[in-house]
Amino acid sequence: MAIQTVSGEAINKAGYTSLTDLQYLAPGVQYDPTQGAAFQIRGVGTTSFDFSNAKSVNIVVDDVVMDGQRATGLIGLADVARADVLMGPQGTLFGKNSTSGVIAVTTNRPQLALTSVRASASYGAHNERILNATVNLPLGQQGALRITGFDQGQDGFGRNATLRKPVGATHEYGGRARLLLQPNDRFDLLVSGDYAHHWDSDVRTPVSGQPAPAAAILGGLGVTPGPRNADTADGIYGQLASEEWGASVRAHAVIGGHDLTAITAYRQTRYDNDTPANLTPIERFAYVPYNVGRLQTEKVSQEVHLASPQAGLVRYLVGGFYNRLEATQSQLQWATLGTPVFTNGRPINTLFAVSGAIGAPGNTSLFHAVNETAAAFGQLTIAPTRWFRLELGARYSHDDNAQRLDYTTTDPIAMLGFSPRFIATSARPVLSFGRVRGDDVSFRISPIVQIAPALMVYGTYSTGYKPAGIAFVGNQYDPYASETVKAWEVGIKSEWFGRRLRFNADLFRSDFTNFQATILTRIPDGAGGSLLVTAIGNAGGLRSQGVEASIAARPVPSLSISASATYTDAYFSDYVYNATTNYTNTRLPNAPDVSATAAVDYEHPVADGLRLRARADYAYRSGTWTVVGQPGYSYVPAFGLANTRLSILHARSGVELGIFARNLFDTYFSTGWQIYGALGLLHYSSPNARRTLGGFVNFRF
Repeated sequence: MAIQTVSGEAINKAGYTSLTDLQYLAPGVQYDPTQGAAFQIRGVGTTSFDFSNAKSVNIVVDDVVMDGQRATGLIGLADVARADVLMGPQGTLFGKNSTSGVIAVTTNRPQLALTSVRASASYGAHNERILNATVNLPLGQQGALRITGFDQGQDGFGRNATLRKPVGATHEYGGRARLLLQPNDRFDLLVSGDYAHHWDSDVRTPVSGQPAPAAAILGGLGVTPGPRNADTADGIYGQLASEEWGASVRAHAVIGGHDLTAITAYRQTRYDNDTPANLTPIERFAYVPYNVGRLQTEKVSQEVHLASPQAGLVRYLVGGFYNRLEATQSQLQWATLGTPVFTNGRPINTLFAVSGAIGAPGNTSLFHAVNETAAAFGQLTIAPTRWFRLELGARYSHDDNAQRLDYTTTDPIAMLGFSPRFIATSARPVLSFGRVRGDDVSFRISPIVQIAPALMVYGTYSTGYKPAGIAFVGNQYDPYASETVKAWEVGIKSEWFGRRLRFNADLFRSDFTNFQATILTRIPDGAGGSLLVTAIGNAGGLRSQGVEASIAARPVPSLSISASATYTDAYFSDYVYNATTNYTNTRLPNAPDVSATAAVDYEHPVADGLRLRARADYAYRSGTWTVVGQPGYSYVPAFGLANTRLSILHARSGVELGIFARNLFDTYFSTGWQIYGALGLLHYSSPNARRTLGGFVNFRF
């Protein structure tokens, strides 16, 4: 299979701080921050707010799948060994199945008989600060403890003109501890625990089409809507906060030449969403002044697999997997739809409860979902000669997904200081509870020919599956079907000139049936108009096809050069949404035709004990649309990001001092566009869309 690997060293040198920044280091990987947020591989991925929806691209950190809504399991990139991007359907070798691919992140394991300390600090424009440290401590001859901590943030790229607070600011902190016990060479136990906190004020800001009263107010406060605007004047501060924590135990034993591995994990996440949509002070104009969500998830998982000795005619791996994810979210959306919340100091009498239901008590939606997966998987490798082997993999999956929608009452006095009357905007669902069960057998066939010790060609045919789910859109009970994929791939992996040159390439094609797509749809607003909300449903067909290639060279010991590129043609081959809307032959959102990266690293001694280090890297993405159907307003033009880094290393002390430039040419881009009802066109941006200059110091012994 095609795999892209990004080393922890490359991540550190690029200066990126979030797992989502992997899209600038691995071509073919994108991250969509809108409509529930999710990764995409080869243009394919599902963004959704639906809690019963599985991810098309799974994130796996240290062998544990991070399937909680809005969870990545890795806030901050401290002490990462590598990130592997596995392209195409997965599930015959480990863990939870996925239809588009897996991003597997491995952090550094504790090292026996070694005491070491590593620390780094950097400071840059916009008050960007990044601090992290790692300590490795031996515990006798048979154990070791590794502890990592980090704190990072920046002061934003925009401003709230009303509240005089930053827009786009972030602050993150957390830590990880890993304990390794290895009494002998036949058994080891690895216990891991982590905690991370994230906060940001990265909210949507106005571009165009705002109603006349709001536009006049914005102009008077010095906010100029436009495609590069990062300012707002909302009278309520928009912010997001999340916490993730968990623990895992990985036990590994060698039994009669076989490797037996068991991984037990428990995780929790909390996600707080306060994202008002007014753009102006609420005593002058308001639209959805109160939009508050509180999400909690809890999961347990168990994975066991047994691998045979990796020699001989026949080799095999068999395993089992169980995962239970429970999510609970309260969501209130109280709207005025253009009327100020306060007039002459007096509060409004009535609010529209978009999160309520006509005829049902309560002004707040309460979702509860439970997703269970049980699976058996395995792979058989037949190697009749040294130059040929055949890999046969299969997986049986059983999924049980359920979701309930209820309504509860949030006390408005505690939140607002006054008690308005609430008018619900939509009827209650015909069914308030839904449950879907599904079974699937997927498989993989891959012949591999080793033409020479450093030259291999392969072909793969595989299938994949994503379970059905239950959605509630505008209070409507709206189940959707399971998603399947058939994927073909042929490729070459090679090394030349004593491993000084590496070249890999592949051709791929994936055909999806009943792809679980997310679009914007309209629901009543209670005042004769409508609001746009996200809805998930099945697109009849989707195709992603293209070519990937990477090359890495080390012509001399002090110089290394690498480049990777992906061409992807990803489009809906069959998507008739309704009688008047046909998305067939439109491109997938956030799926560039071309994405590419290149990097040059140079290191050379300049004096006794001193070494000069230099790096330059570049990431390119062709133009994309961020909304299904390719509406013109959602187009993001092609852009490229250049980063540079220069430092001096004192080898004996382990101290490195340097300077860096991220987004050297100050290239601007938007990360998402949205038509938000009467508020017009809004967009999201990113700290990476501004140049950041700064300095850093690294220390290790």
